[in-house]
Amino acid sequence: MAKSNHSSVTEFILEGLTKRPELQLPLFILFLGIYVVTVVGNLGMILLITISSQLHSPMYYFLSNLSFIDLCYSSVITPKMLVNFVSEKNIISFLECMTQLYFFLIFVIADGYLLTAMAYDRYVAICSPLFYNIIMRHRVCSIMMVVVYSLGLFGATAHTTCMSVLSFCGCHIISHYFCDILHLLTLSCSSTHINEILLFIIGGVNTLAPTLAVFISYAFILSSILCIHSTEGRSKAFGTCSSHLMAVGIFFGSITFMYVKPRSSNTMEQEKISSVFYTTVIPMLNPLIYSLRNKDVKNALRKVTGRK
Repeated sequence: MAKSNHSSVTEFILEGLTKRPELQLPLFILFLGIYVVTVVGNLGMILLITISSQLHSPMYYFLSNLSFIDLCYSSVITPKMLVNFVSEKNIISFLECMTQLYFFLIFVIADGYLLTAMAYDRYVAICSPLFYNIIMRHRVCSIMMVVVYSLGLFGATAHTTCMSVLSFCGCHIISHYFCDILHLLTLSCSSTHINEILLFIIGGVNTLAPTLAVFISYAFILSSILCIHSTEGRSKAFGTCSSHLMAVGIFFGSITFMYVKPRSSNTMEQEKISSVFYTTVIPMLNPLIYSLRNKDVKNALRKVTGRK
């Protein structure tokens, strides 16, 4: 292979989700269906929130951004995976690999911080309802979203820049179905000490900070809900948080299983299953969770479709 400035490898081979040929077509059909549902669900959620005046509130402003992020980071991974199911050799160039890694990191980091912003929104709504419109005004929500995307850009730029200057030689087979940062580090024939420190610091902060913020927010929320005397009031308060709690639990649970557990305790099959969950399944589940468990969204959908 021709040598480049930073690497003797100009392309990688993705091992894929499975090595069994008889499973390639069924898995292609399965993940194509999941991706279609993801695209339709998230685009539908964005469109519904945009055209429904009753959904023009901070909670649904954040939800439309969540749908956008889910759609984007699923689209970074899934189309290439679908192509690999029906191609003989799963080749990805070095530039494509770094591009995929960069955009995936932007959206997955932003997703975690956006879920944190949504937890803060629920905290203000339940713990300070009289000041909700003052605290969560449009300018504040816009600034929060700028911070969310900026943190994603910063983390992705730092990781991808340090990854792109590594030397890759010898084995160029990635034991995964996309360019995951952990598997790329194992292929490098140069020192990855800085990358590992960066992964520990930035990865730790991007996991620990949102998790703690969400935990603290819901500790205050739970305390406020328990002070509500009426059963109906408690039920309504829990109802406004249940969808978000499900989304948070699924997202951070799968990310923690993949990146926080000791790598020696994970088999390759477990890592791939966990990766499939947060790269393809979660982006499909989020619009379903919020549409099926949210009365406002269901009412807006009925109004748009003309159903009583």
